[in-house]
Amino acid sequence: MIPVEVVMDIRSLANQGYSHRQIARATGLHRATVKKYLEEGALPVYRKRDRTSCLAPYYGMITDWLAQQEFRATKVYDRVQQEGYAGSYDVVRRYVKTVKEDRNRTAYIRFETMPGQQAQVDFGDFQVREPDGSTTTVYSFIMVLGYSRHMYIEFLDHCTMPAFLACHQHAFGFFAGIPAEILYDNMKNVVIRRLAGAVEWNRTFAAFCAHYGYRPLAAPAYSPWVKGKVERPMDYVRERFWRGYTFRDISEANRDIRHWIQTTAYPRIHGTTHEPVCDRFHKEQPHLGQLPRTPYDISEKVWRKVYKDCQLSFGGNRYVVAHECVGQEVLLKVLNGTLSVYKDDQLVVVYRIPEGKGHLVQDPRFYARLKADKKNQQRKYHRWVPGKAKATRGLLANGLSYEVMRRSLSVYDRIVGQEEVPPCPS
Repeated sequence: MIPVEVVMDIRSLANQGYSHRQIARATGLHRATVKKYLEEGALPVYRKRDRTSCLAPYYGMITDWLAQQEFRATKVYDRVQQEGYAGSYDVVRRYVKTVKEDRNRTAYIRFETMPGQQAQVDFGDFQVREPDGSTTTVYSFIMVLGYSRHMYIEFLDHCTMPAFLACHQHAFGFFAGIPAEILYDNMKNVVIRRLAGAVEWNRTFAAFCAHYGYRPLAAPAYSPWVKGKVERPMDYVRERFWRGYTFRDISEANRDIRHWIQTTAYPRIHGTTHEPVCDRFHKEQPHLGQLPRTPYDISEKVWRKVYKDCQLSFGGNRYVVAHECVGQEVLLKVLNGTLSVYKDDQLVVVYRIPEGKGHLVQDPRFYARLKADKKNQQRKYHRWVPGKAKATRGLLANGLSYEVMRRSLSVYDRIVGQEEVPPCPS
C-alpha cells in the first residue's frame, strides 16, 4: 500500500491531463498501480491484520509476575520458556514494555494528611572520599512529618536494628511527640516478608511500635511515589547540604545537619504547601502523641552460658563474671559498644567491648571473691558424686563383720614339722 500523499499526487496529475504512463514515470509506480488508484474512489485505508500472538496465552501470567516484582524482559522470557513458550524474545520484550508503560501512566490523587496523622521514614546513602583516596558509605535516617514537612535527619555508620530504633527515639524527642502512623518501605528491619498481601513484621520492630503506640504501614513494593514526602526531601538534602560538605566524624556531621535543619530547612516555605514549615509544625505538634514514661530497651539481646572458669564468650572475646553465675545462662545486652551482663533481673557487670578479637576482659574483683568463698572451696575438695563407688561407700557406711577361725599353736608346729594337718572343723 502506497502513502495517501502519493495517491493524491496521482489524482492531481490525472486531473491535469497526464496519461497513466506519464503519471507512472513521474511517481515511479507501475501503470497498473496508477490505474488501480484512479479507478478507486476512496483513499486507501490501513487495516491491521487480525493475528493472534503466540505469547497471548501467557499475558495473564506475565502481568501477575510484573505486579509482584519489577522483572526485566530477559527474566520474563526465561520464565515463559519454562512454561512452554516457543516464540522469540522480541515479542516478550515488547509486551513487557507495554505493561510497564501502562502501569506508569496510572494517575494518583495527592494524599495530604491531617496534623499528627502520619510520618514517613527512609534511609539514604552518601559517598565519602577518604584522604587516602578510598570511598566509604555513610547512611542517613530521615523522618518527615506528613502535614508540616518538618524533618529529622541522623547520619550513621551502620544500619543495624539498635541504631535504626535509636534514630526513631531521637526523632520522637526532636518532635516532642509521636505521629499516629509511620510509613516505611520494605526494608528488612521492618518487613520480614509478604504473604498473600499480608505483611509479616519484624518482631523486635513490632514490639517497638507497640511500646510507642503508633501504627506501622508498609508501602507497596517498587512504588517510591507512595512515600513522596520523604523521597523528595532526600534530594533536597543532597543538593542543599551534602554537596561540597566536609566533616571529621559522624558526631560533627550530626551536629551540622541539626543546625542546618533549624536554620535552613525549618523556616523555608515549602513548595507544595506554600507555607513556612515552622508555621505548619506549630499547628501539628499539639496533635502528636505523648512520649512514654520509659524508653524502649533497644539493646541487642543474646544469651550465653557461663563456664567453670567464670568466663563467657561473645563476639570473639571472653568476659569474666561472678562465680555465682557458673553453669547458668545469663542475658547480654549490647548497645553503643558496651556489654551489660544480667543474671535474672540483676545487673552483674558492664564491660566496654574491645576492638578486635581474642581479648580477655575481666574485673579482678570477681576472682578475688571466688578465692574468698570458703563454701565454694569445700565443694571443690570434699564431695562425692552420686552413683559412683557404691560398693566402697557401703563398706564405709555400714561396715562388715567377719568370723575368724582360731587354731591352736600346735597346728603350726605340725606344719613346720611336715606333719599332716587335719582339716579345720566346720
